[in-house]
Amino acid sequence: MTDTDAAGPETNGADAPEPGIRILAQFVRDLSFENPRAPETLRAQNTTQPQIEMGVEMNARGREDGLFEVDLKLSARATRDDGPVFHVELLYGGVFQITGVSQEELEPVLLVECPRFMFPFARQIIAGVTADGGYPPFMLDPIDFGGVYAARKAQGLGGETVGNA
Repeated sequence: MTDTDAAGPETNGADAPEPGIRILAQFVRDLSFENPRAPETLRAQNTTQPQIEMGVEMNARGREDGLFEVDLKLSARATRDDGPVFHVELLYGGVFQITGVSQEELEPVLLVECPRFMFPFARQIIAGVTADGGYPPFMLDPIDFGGVYAARKAQGLGGETVGNA
């Protein structure tokens, strides 16, 4: 029996890079915190728990230098029966180098795996800004980015992805 490689006998796999994701940069692209009824809502915070409406979006695009930019948008709107409590919105960006991934696998890597790497940092920013707004830190529950991606694909709403330019 002979060993054959998917890359072909001539290359013996030498030209096929190992699959990998390198995080080259992470940054806050946009951050907004609205606390429209403070300090009234701060005094009432222990009486009733607010209703929280969450939103999550992921987008990716290729850059001319062969790298990829990924945006993770998280939003949370807290309300009580008597009105809004706070609204926080974060657009968190990352620059990634993706190697050894086929074109078919690229979109899920960019819209599932990259946001998964970015999420803990974005979560900490949201927790910090809500604490700075006078509330207990708002700790986002973990997000199933694979599930979000699959649901959006099923609805035809997948994130914007552009291959290498």
